[in-house]
Amino acid sequence: MSESVSPDQNAGGAMAAPVLRWRCTGRRWTLACVDRVSCHGRWVPTGSTSRGVRGQSCVAQQPLIMAQKPKKGEHEWAAVVGLEIHAQISSNSKLFSGSQVHFAAPPNSLVSFFDASLPGTLPVLNRRCVEAAVMTGLALNCHINKKSLFDRKHYFYADLPAGYQITQQRLPVAVNGSLTYGVCVGNKRSQMSTKTVRIKQIQLEQDSGKSLHDDLRSQTLIDLNRAGVGLLEVVMEPDMSCGEEAATAVRELQLILQALGTSQANMADYEIQRQINELENGGEILNETRSFDYRLGCTVPMRDKEGKQDYRFMPEPNLPPLVLYDATSLPAGADSQQVINIDQIREQLPELPSKTREKLIEQYGMLPEHSFTLLNEVGLLEFFQNVIKETRAEPKKVTSWVLNTFLGYLKQQNLAVSESPVTPSALAELLTLLDRKVISSAAAKQVFEELWKNKEKTPGQIVSEKKLELMHDQEALEQLCQAVLEGHPELVMNVKKGNLKTVNKLMGLARKATLNRADPAAIRKILEKKLSS
Repeated sequence: MSESVSPDQNAGGAMAAPVLRWRCTGRRWTLACVDRVSCHGRWVPTGSTSRGVRGQSCVAQQPLIMAQKPKKGEHEWAAVVGLEIHAQISSNSKLFSGSQVHFAAPPNSLVSFFDASLPGTLPVLNRRCVEAAVMTGLALNCHINKKSLFDRKHYFYADLPAGYQITQQRLPVAVNGSLTYGVCVGNKRSQMSTKTVRIKQIQLEQDSGKSLHDDLRSQTLIDLNRAGVGLLEVVMEPDMSCGEEAATAVRELQLILQALGTSQANMADYEIQRQINELENGGEILNETRSFDYRLGCTVPMRDKEGKQDYRFMPEPNLPPLVLYDATSLPAGADSQQVINIDQIREQLPELPSKTREKLIEQYGMLPEHSFTLLNEVGLLEFFQNVIKETRAEPKKVTSWVLNTFLGYLKQQNLAVSESPVTPSALAELLTLLDRKVISSAAAKQVFEELWKNKEKTPGQIVSEKKLELMHDQEALEQLCQAVLEGHPELVMNVKKGNLKTVNKLMGLARKATLNRADPAAIRKILEKKLSS
């Protein structure tokens, strides 16, 4: 470990509010136009990257060049997607200074002399950020470089006071990894297909400040609270072919970062359709950095993307090489506070999403696609596990109710799991009543609907108030079934003619007569007995 490394300063301070931002450039997300007839015509941006070819993170700013302009609807478009993702590291202080990292602090209240680039200030590397980079690299199957270097990346922007960022362009901390993710396939999209995207590199980098544009007064205000915050830049190769794959891969990366605790990773995804519309209307795809506007639901340009040669990369003179160790290279008697041991971090890796899914499938016998849904919805896995702990119902029954009924209500109301009026305990009690045959499945759905409307009541209270208990009086059930048969002689005749499907209609009528308080199996048994006599 180099002498420039310090522990995460202000360890007792407020934690960061990390975010995940994706940067899309013409080099990393391109569209290929394929002729419908010959399947030979193909237009790609000059210097762009086709699938399977290693690309750079940026190229000279050039428009899309074509033999002729495509007309709307004349061609099919094939997306070639690669992503560069900036994940803000969960740390108490910035990458090279002791300034705290705190979301929504007053403007320019968390700015050190180094963050403001005052002359004579020097960077001191944050140990926590290095550990987060190593941990993320290991989780993404990367090779961890025992020696990595820092560089200066020069460009002018108002919220970048030094005129350069400190990054790791030449020799990053982690390289040559992979991320495996699953996408839904099949007619009903109920099966999972596993795909892999290569990770070119993971590097440490400073964030810039924030520009606040005041159109009313025609001025721009600068907030440097974010300047110098530690970022993990994850560079994915262009191995993906559509927005769904990109979104799924990013979601998997989010889950991994959250499991590791290296970032909280909040982001959004959109871009391919914009490029298609732009090209078909005679426009050009520029090499630029774009951000996602939540209000507009689309990406908007942030700044032009300079060519690699314009960055004028040079070694960072104020930081020595970052040296890491493993069990075989660790110096004897080394102070554990002064070095970072790759093998020690590897041993401390938490359970990753892929392993969690394996356990769910093995322990509860659920389908792979169900395990993906439980993890992809924030808070849903914890909700499911809490229900399992408190009910005697079979895990498959719990899975069905959580993923179909519970999640369906959430989607319908556009609510997060944390906003649900139905608690895990309430659903567990309801499923226990259903498992013990106190109520029928239809009655259980009525109870759930009431729970959603009134969270003050328990399932037991609702069942009692609405008299939804199953009927166990055999004589009363037989009388009700006999009345149904006598009231619908035409249906009885159909059954006796061999139309056995009509029995289901009779069952529905009998259940309606019991106000859904009878066990369907018991009703069928009584009806079949009477019809055969």
